[in-house]
Amino acid sequence: MDIDARGPRFGAAVTTVVLAVVLISGNAWLLAWQTLAFALGAAGGVGRSPYGWVFRRAVRPRIGPPTEFEAPEPPRFAQAVGLLFAGVGLVGLTLGPDWLGLAATGAALAAAFLNAAFGYCLGCEMYLLVRRVAVRAE
Repeated sequence: MDIDARGPRFGAAVTTVVLAVVLISGNAWLLAWQTLAFALGAAGGVGRSPYGWVFRRAVRPRIGPPTEFEAPEPPRFAQAVGLLFAGVGLVGLTLGPDWLGLAATGAALAAAFLNAAFGYCLGCEMYLLVRRVAVRAE
């Protein structure tokens, strides 16, 4: 079943703010929260992430029914990519080296910002590329 295309973009906007605060503050606990949010989104889809829940309960009722839908698989893959980068960032911020934590968090922030500001989901595009390559390999 397709999902409201505005939901992942809302999640990306919240993620952008969270990751920016992590970069400014170096707060590993906040990055741990974002890592958990990515893990829930990767495991159950963006609707199962905390930001998806907020979108469904608080935002969507106020902005009306969706007019644009998208397949759930690309955003779910994007959550898995975010999980990978946030996980590496968390290791860097807690165990070192700090530059690794900052670089991985910055990469996740850049991807989230692209989605939030421009509607360009880098992880979704990666998913489509992987699918194309997999089909050609068969």
